[in-house]
Amino acid sequence: MTRSYLVRHGEAGDRHAWRDPDELRPLTEVGWRQAEALVDLLADAEIDRLVSSPYVRCVQTLEPLGEARGLPVETTPVLAEGAGGQGAVELLSRDEALVACSHGDVIEEALDLLAGAGLPLEGRSGETPKGAVWALDVRDGTIVKGVFLPPPA
Repeated sequence: MTRSYLVRHGEAGDRHAWRDPDELRPLTEVGWRQAEALVDLLADAEIDRLVSSPYVRCVQTLEPLGEARGLPVETTPVLAEGAGGQGAVELLSRDEALVACSHGDVIEEALDLLAGAGLPLEGRSGETPKGAVWALDVRDGTIVKGVFLPPPA
């Protein structure tokens, strides 16, 4: 059994007040605290890779964890906003210990796909908040359980 983690990026401020391309919107001070808190939250976790949406706020969410673990943050378009949930499910179904950071729409679509397939999702009650984490147990290429971990900061 392998455990992977699906993280919703930390707080990134008001989308409507941001004037540059949304892909460049960075974390706020609260978002950085959430990102730094992931280091402690996942301190005992086995982690092989860090994979993120290419959006700045997602990459930044994993940067402190990457620095603490000596791992680069890889990016993939399957975790980008608007990409749908199927790519995230496929990525997280691999038998490697991943921490993946994505957006609310992708995460909710992925969770809907998993729930529709009968996967138990402990603690799901509405939309996943920013900075929250889903711990996903993977066995032989199949996600077999999901547990919600509230935002750490």
